[in-house]
Formats: sequence, C-alpha cells, structure tokens
Amino acid sequence: MSGRSSKDEDDARKEFKDLLFYDQGNDKYGQKVKDMIFNRTKRLILNLDDLRSWNADRTRQLMKNPTLYLGAYQRGLKEVISEMGGRLDPQDLPSPEDLEEMKDTDTEYFIGVEGSFGSSHISPRQLGSHLIGSLVLIEGIATKCSLVRPKVVKSVHYCEKTEQQHTRYYRDALTISTIGNQSGVGFPTTSTYPTKDDNGNPLSTEYGLSVYKDHQTLSVQEMPEKAPAGQLPCSVDVIIEDDLVDSVKPGDRVQICGIYKAIPSKNQGAMFKTVIVANRVKQLTKEVAGPVLTDQDVKNIKQIAQSENPFDLLASSLAPSVYGHEYVKKALLLLLLGGMEKNLENKTHLRGDINVLLIGDPSTAKSQLLRFVLNTAPLAISTTGRGASGVGLTAAVVSDAETGERRLEAGAMVLADRGVVCIDEFDKMSEEDRIAIHEVMEQQTVTIAKAGIHTMLNARCSVLAAANPIYGQYNRQKKPTENIALPDR
Repeated sequence: MSGRSSKDEDDARKEFKDLLFYDQGNDKYGQKVKDMIFNRTKRLILNLDDLRSWNADRTRQLMKNPTLYLGAYQRGLKEVISEMGGRLDPQDLPSPEDLEEMKDTDTEYFIGVEGSFGSSHISPRQLGSHLIGSLVLIEGIATKCSLVRPKVVKSVHYCEKTEQQHTRYYRDALTISTIGNQSGVGFPTTSTYPTKDDNGNPLSTEYGLSVYKDHQTLSVQEMPEKAPAGQLPCSVDVIIEDDLVDSVKPGDRVQICGIYKAIPSKNQGAMFKTVIVANRVKQLTKEVAGPVLTDQDVKNIKQIAQSENPFDLLASSLAPSVYGHEYVKKALLLLLLGGMEKNLENKTHLRGDINVLLIGDPSTAKSQLLRFVLNTAPLAISTTGRGASGVGLTAAVVSDAETGERRLEAGAMVLADRGVVCIDEFDKMSEEDRIAIHEVMEQQTVTIAKAGIHTMLNARCSVLAAANPIYGQYNRQKKPTENIALPDR
C-alpha cells in the first residue's frame, strides 16, 4: 500500500472514531455500538446521510473507493468497541467471555451502508464498467442460492520437531479483512496450506485454532416487471459472508448494498467476471414496487367508487378490445383484485389468491385476455404449456458450472410471488408437470427435497390458465368434465 493510501486510511479511521464517540451530541451511533456489545452482533449500519452531514468529501471518497475506506471504518469500529467494552462493568455483559472476544485480534466487525445513493441506486441492468470498484445499491429478485461454505481467514500449524506454532492469514480479491490487525485492504495471498516450515520440517494443521467465516453466493436478477419487453432479464452474482449468509432464499425481493468488483475469469484472457460483495441485505415487500398514484388518479378512484355499479364498470373496462365475455371479465377482475388472506391463531393459512381456468373454442380471445392480465397486473409472468416443465414452474436443484456444487434455482411461480402466473395452452402440458403446480395452487408453497436440499419456498401467486376442449370445440351434448378431460381431473 502506498504512503498516501495509508495516510488516507489512518485519517478516515480517526474521523470515524470521532463520529462514533461524539456524533454531534446526539449519541446515535454511540448507542448503536452499545447495542452491538450487549446483543453480541457484529455489523453496524452506517447511514450515508449522517456521514454526508459530518463530512461530505469523505462520503464522496467512500462511494468512489469503498474498499479502502470501509476497511478503515471497520478498524475504527473494532477499536471503539474494544475501548467501550473496557469501560463497561463485566457484570453488565451477557457473559464474561465477551470482553475477551472484543479484545481478540481475530474478532471482526463489519460496516453496512444505507441511505441516499443517488445515481448509484440502480438495477442489475445498469451495472457497467464505469462502476467497478465503487459502492452501489441494487434491487432485484434472488433466483439462485448456493450452499453456505466455510472460508479460511487464518490457519494455525504446529511443528512437532521444533514445538512451535506457525500462523498464516489469508486474503482474496473480495476480502476486506481486519483480522490480526491487518489493514483493511491489501494484495491477495495464496490459498494453499503450508506443509513445511522454512527449514523443511513438516507441519500439521490445527483446525480447532484456525479461523473461518461463512461464505455464500447469490444470483440477483432484475425485477420481472421492470425488465424491458422482449429482452432477457439481467442478473449479477452477489457474495455474502459472515452474518449475512442465509438471509435470502430464492424468490425473495432484496435490496443489496455492496462493492462492485471485477475478478479474473478462468481461461478467458482479458475478460473479467463481475460480482457484488455485499455489506447490507434488506428484504423488500411487494408493496414497495406498487403504482404511484397522482391526485387526479385518487379523484377518479373516488368517483368510480361512488358510482352505482363500480364492479360492472371495472369489468367492462377490462380488455375493452374484446367484445362480450361479461362473466369471464368479471372473473378475471376478481382474480386481479384477489381475496382476503388470513393467518389464523392456530397457524392455519387461508389463501386469498384466486385461480381461474378458461376453457373455450379456438379464436375466442383466450390468449388476448391473458395478455391483458399480463400487461395490467403489477407482477405477472407468462408461460405456455409446451414450453413449461414442472421444475421450470416450481424450483430446481442445479449444479454450478464453475464450482460444481448444488444450488437452488427458483422457477416461474416462485419468482411471481404476490403476482399472477399466466399459462397458455394448459391442455398441452403433460400430466406430471400439471401435478407439480397443485401444491402451489393449494398451499402456496414449493417444497424441495432433492440432492440433499430440503426447503420450502413461498409461491403466493394466482394462476390464470387457458385451454382448448378435448375435441377442439366445446360439445354441448357432453358434460363439462368430458369436454375438459384433463387427465388429473
């Protein structure tokens, strides 16, 4: 590290300690640090707006070069916690070992960032090479999650001949590590364990004394409703470590703050792979992406509500280019509005989503009605019976091409959580694939028990399906079940 970078890091560390100790007299962050000590948590959430009012230039430097300054802030946080812990009465701490843990050089504390990111608040599609190395805030939906693996940060080795211990610290291109009083940033080290000391004596690894941290990889895709029409949704890999692992499952809508980094790809020459190293993960609810209503919209809504029959008015306004089908349009309107979801005291879940199956002759505007629902609903995903499989609709366990490990990948119904799934040509689906979506329509969950992965994902969506009668045209001389004739009726 250059002398100037070292001086900037030292200045940033001292300024951050002042912010934690003094904080303009309101003791906001001082109380947060105390809560971290008593609750035994290791991540402090820093608001950019507070830092901007404290030092605007330092905020710009943090956004531009977060690796250097987050490392300095984490070192400063570690020193502040050690000093505050030393002033506290040991009897006030949850356990006597906490004070020793706070002063241990192998204990790490982390900084998460929130607040106003301005032009750095983007979607995965807007990530570009000009943002590499900077702090970004993205929103998307998690589509893949790897298993949680331990990653070594410190190994201890013992030499029987000399009866001495040897310690080695590890750092990769993604790490901001302060273990062992290291600087927050530095060059990557080798990942191989030493087998001999400098004199050629054999070493044995002391796994119990070594230090590891949890490591997990996510794939975050842009929101389906925000992806441009006719284009594939863009995604980005996200690295989460330590206390952030297992905070996200496939299908969750998340807001992730992290450092956008480029790492060399295998056997691709000058091409680089880009990832986001997360420092904060926040769950988003579906309501966040709801419509923005103007004053005129509110007036129109109130005017419709006061009309004589608003239900008929709304139903006739649904797919106005399609003539007739009054009852079908009313059913689709009820599907879009949904029912009342209930969670009873005895843990029973009563779904509020409505599922609709449209059976009709060819050229009766079934696909046009599906297309209108697809364009009207805030979140809707379309598929066809021919091109949909059971695992494509629910979830699948796939092998990662780079690491070879198993990972969970969400299907269309999990991605459409709190939305609508439109399935055209429903009668062309195979019986096995149709049975796979029964659990979603009844229990609104997807249960996975494959390749040693056992989990349950939320799929709280309405299903709108369209199919042709078994004879091509509806035969009024036969019963409805004989006309529909789905194999699993």
